[in-house]
Amino acid sequence: MTIIINGKSYEAESGERLIDVARINHAHIGYFCGGNGICQTCYVTVKKGSELLSPISDSEKALLSDTLIKEGTRMACLTTVEKPGTIEIVSTVEQVKELFEKNPLQLPGYAGKMGWEALVKFPDTMQLQSTRSFDLWQLLSDIIGGIGSALQLVVDALQPACPAKAECKIIGHIDSANTHSQLSEATEPRAKQGAQA
Repeated sequence: MTIIINGKSYEAESGERLIDVARINHAHIGYFCGGNGICQTCYVTVKKGSELLSPISDSEKALLSDTLIKEGTRMACLTTVEKPGTIEIVSTVEQVKELFEKNPLQLPGYAGKMGWEALVKFPDTMQLQSTRSFDLWQLLSDIIGGIGSALQLVVDALQPACPAKAECKIIGHIDSANTHSQLSEATEPRAKQGAQA
């Protein structure tokens, strides 16, 4: 089955969590807590194929306001792919990035809305988290893995885009050869002028 995350298409298997599909493919979805339903950074908006996903669980209902649920928001760490077809999602992280690039003046309003929606659910969220039990070592391992994956996304984003590494090396070699050639041509006349003087 196909899952489109932030405009890029990937393959997914039945039973996979949205967050796992994103992490495997280095897609831009927040997952600071490593997929344990604590940090709430893995919000996604389902644009297409919501019927192909697992039903909203009580845990999601405790973390997401009614407004966000009506808008198609899901938590990627608590949502699994259940049926074949095409699913399209956009992460909250990507939505913020798009706002920053296209209309940064809307960011305060967006932040205020998301803050309000979290505040509305704060009592339910705290009640849910207080009843959960965690394996501390596993949780720490998941968090470290989540941070590592996030750092990898940053590293990937900072590297120049190139369709094939071999091609990048060739282009880099050609560019450096051209630059060397241009520098030689630019400095030779000066050297000749200095010799004539």
